Amino acid sequence: MENPIDSKRRRLARLSAVQALYQMELSSQKSKLVIQQFTEKWREAAQEHGKANTDTEFFELIVLGVVAEQDAIDEAVSGKLGKNWKLSRLDVTMRAIMRCASYELLRLFDVPAVVIIDQYVGLAKDFYGGKEPGFVNAALDKLARERRPGEFGVPGGVPSGVDGVLDG
Repeated sequence: MENPIDSKRRRLARLSAVQALYQMELSSQKSKLVIQQFTEKWREAAQEHGKANTDTEFFELIVLGVVAEQDAIDEAVSGKLGKNWKLSRLDVTMRAIMRCASYELLRLFDVPAVVIIDQYVGLAKDFYGGKEPGFVNAALDKLARERRPGEFGVPGGVPSGVDGVLDG
């Protein structure tokens, strides 16, 4: 029997994935090195506190997935920004949030879209005090409704990219 999903560990994995992408973009470090740094830190914390506090496999899945499919993810995100907005105009943290969330929406169909959106809007609230969480919510909602229409009551909706290729 599989272990039930621990939402606190998943939330920390998502937060850490955002932080890892941020670190990679600012330092030009490779994903494997950043993943190793994060997991070593968690291993030390687990030894100190007696238990693991994050879902390391989920963290790695998100980071490596974003890196592997960044061009397609960026294209999907760019299509959901306002007419006068470009992805490069977003700050590093916002780009990391949008990329992680978009990867999950486009690839991880075992997680409901509303859960993904809620989690990343919550992370945006942790980082920003202004209108940014609303921006994240609106852009991700557009993407989710386009790519996962069946989850929003649109009959016959089949997620794009199910065949293994991300549609832009």
